[in-house]
This record gives sequence, structure tokens and C-alpha cells, in this order.
Amino acid sequence: MTSATIKLFLPHGDAKRLRVGEVSNWTGKALAAPRIELEDLLVREEAGSAGIYFLFGSDPESGEALAYIGEAEVIRDRLKQHKARDFWNSVVVFVSKDENLTKAHIRYLENRLLSEARKAGRYRLENANTSNPKLPESDREDIEVFLSRIQQVLPVLGSDLLTPISGSSKSQKPQTELFCKNKGAVANGLTAWKNKGGKTLKEIEAI
Repeated sequence: MTSATIKLFLPHGDAKRLRVGEVSNWTGKALAAPRIELEDLLVREEAGSAGIYFLFGSDPESGEALAYIGEAEVIRDRLKQHKARDFWNSVVVFVSKDENLTKAHIRYLENRLLSEARKAGRYRLENANTSNPKLPESDREDIEVFLSRIQQVLPVLGSDLLTPISGSSKSQKPQTELFCKNKGAVANGLTAWKNKGGKTLKEIEAI
């Protein structure tokens, strides 16, 4: 993957609220927001464009990470329809600043993103099975470039949906040794951090 300069704009000055992301020399643009800030996203000009969107959340019972990937010719209208879905708590949108994304482009891009997300295996996808849309070869190459930029920007906006799990990360977790002494009793343990359902959890194992 090529190097990139990613610029983040915080309209409210708060990194936990609405964020706008851009990459130097890229026609795409990203918007990310927690669900409670959805209205701020919907009133922006970019929400009237065609694009791709991601909904992120977790299963309330198992804590499993959930995601939905969608496309729309008018992002604003489609996201309003998703207000009825309960599982999601954050949204990320990608549009083209030059408005060159057609319906065929975003359908193809949605299909490719679903394929990459399934290969990564980090989230349970809420999507039903989709078709395999066709594009001319030159258009496919353009969309693959757009896809690669999404893969770069999405982690910066807080999601590893498209990041493959390496063999080492499956079997090992970052660990820190703990030492505790209290009233003559001594205990040692290892603390390991992991991501579950979009939350960072800590596990402690006695040694």
C-alpha cells in the first residue's frame, strides 16, 4: 500500500464527534460520526452525494462486533432509513469530491468491500448476499484505487473492519506483567488487551 498524508478536520473540535477525512491527491472524502451526531452529518453537503457507508455496532448479548456495508445514490436518504436499525452506534461515509461515482461504481465498490471485510473476518456482517456487478476494465481499476484509499482511511476513523488478522495476532495478545503486594500477600499476573465489539477489554491471568 502506498504512503499517504491523511488530513482530519474536526468541525466541533472533538475527535469523538463528527470527523471529516481527506487524503492528499485523492478525490474521495470521508465523514465519520457517532449515531447521536447523525443529524450533523446528514445536513452536510456531502450527504447529498452518491457513495458508500458503513454502520458499526455490537451484539448486545455476545458483544460480537457487527457491521453493515451499503451504497446509495443519495447517502442522506439511505441513512435516514437506517434509523430504524438498533444495532449500530457509529457511521462512516465515503463520497467522491468530484461526484464521479455512478450507481454502477458504488454497487461494484460495495461488493468489493464486502469481499474484503469477509476475508478480514473481524466483524459479523449484517448484509444479505449481494450480486456481482460488472464494470469496464478501466472503471474497475479506478474503483480499486478508491478501495485502497478506503482501506487506509478507515482505521484512522476507528475501524479495523478491512484489516486482515495476521497469524501472530490471532494467537498472541499484547501483554503487560502486573505485580501486587498487599498485607504480606504477593500476586503476579499478565494483563492482555483485546478488541471486542468495538470496545477495548482487558483480560487478567494469574501466574
